[in-house]
Amino acid sequence: MFIQKQWKKHHMSWQRFLRLSLSFLLIFGSLLLAFLARWAFTTWSRLTMEEIIYELSSPLEGTGSNIIQSVFYFVLFPAVAAAILIVICLYRIHNHRSVRAILFRINIVAGLILIATVFVAYVKLDFGTWLENRNRSSNFIAEHYADPHKTKLTFPEKKRNLIYLYLESMETTYSDEKDGGGFEENVIPELTKLAQENVNFSGKSKKLNGGYAMYGATWTMGGMFAQTSGLPLKIDIGNNGMQNQLDFFPSIETLGDILEDEGYNQMFLLGSDASFGGRRLYYTQHGHYAIRDYNYAVWNDWIPRDYKVWWGFEDHKLFGFAKKQLTELAAKKQPFNFTMLTVDTHFPDGYVCEYCPHTFGSNQYANVMACSSRQVTDFVKWVQQQDFYKDTTI
Repeated sequence: MFIQKQWKKHHMSWQRFLRLSLSFLLIFGSLLLAFLARWAFTTWSRLTMEEIIYELSSPLEGTGSNIIQSVFYFVLFPAVAAAILIVICLYRIHNHRSVRAILFRINIVAGLILIATVFVAYVKLDFGTWLENRNRSSNFIAEHYADPHKTKLTFPEKKRNLIYLYLESMETTYSDEKDGGGFEENVIPELTKLAQENVNFSGKSKKLNGGYAMYGATWTMGGMFAQTSGLPLKIDIGNNGMQNQLDFFPSIETLGDILEDEGYNQMFLLGSDASFGGRRLYYTQHGHYAIRDYNYAVWNDWIPRDYKVWWGFEDHKLFGFAKKQLTELAAKKQPFNFTMLTVDTHFPDGYVCEYCPHTFGSNQYANVMACSSRQVTDFVKWVQQQDFYKDTTI
């Protein structure tokens, strides 16, 4: 009789443990998704399904430590802590009926949180439109895309060098309202002046208004791909060529391919890991660019082995390395294509280096944008003073 009672007690304890475990998973899962959605939509206010699919299909290699830390502090840690705290409180209640009643209510709340999170994500990501567009055919690309394979391209006898600067997250929005931006005070006056004095994409408007952010080109790799291929970066979920990281749209011809065929010496310089988002694969496969990224800088003693800030190293160092690399490229006989990507201005708040004054007080992102505007313009002025500039397009 004693053994039977003990067995029954143990059996009930196991049932209780199972209920608590399942509740923990439900609570943790719902809170994790809720915190993740809140973090994602706060960090990237214009997040799209295309970007999510692309990033999920790419390896996490090269992800900035700031992003990983942010996910831990604002998503994983609060979800785990809240779920454990709830389960511990329930475990300490000895009345099984009370536990079951409370557990039932908590599970209902967790389920509602889960449903609410899915609904918010559905609306924010415009999932319905995305799903509808996936099953809709369009002749837009067929009518507007000029396939380099079928287009005659003529280069001058003396080919011009190309310097292609990608400014992370930079927008004309950071200019003032009278110049076409969205701020009362111009955050990027140097870049505004540079755009006004040169070719920009404002059409007939005297104000800066930039170009439209097209489908499949609204994030860093999407924009870089679109600008050098003329195509949107659209990944097929069912047949994803990025999963094995062996090919990056090998059948298309891009700017890198064209310039390689014309004998250009090509280089891609950036202050982060080029593997992130498939950038190394893309620039290696389409043009055989020499990759000069954070890892290269470490391996070749450009920076100390244990040095890493933000996504790798800051833009101040990047521009210094760029001047040295350009000087070496210009000394060679071939024309060159020097492509560079900045990183200090990456969302959500950017990186304030030691050379960035706090012009805009506590507004860190404005300070970073202002700093980038000065650094980029100073670099352009340096290029304009070099002998090779007369044969170079920026």
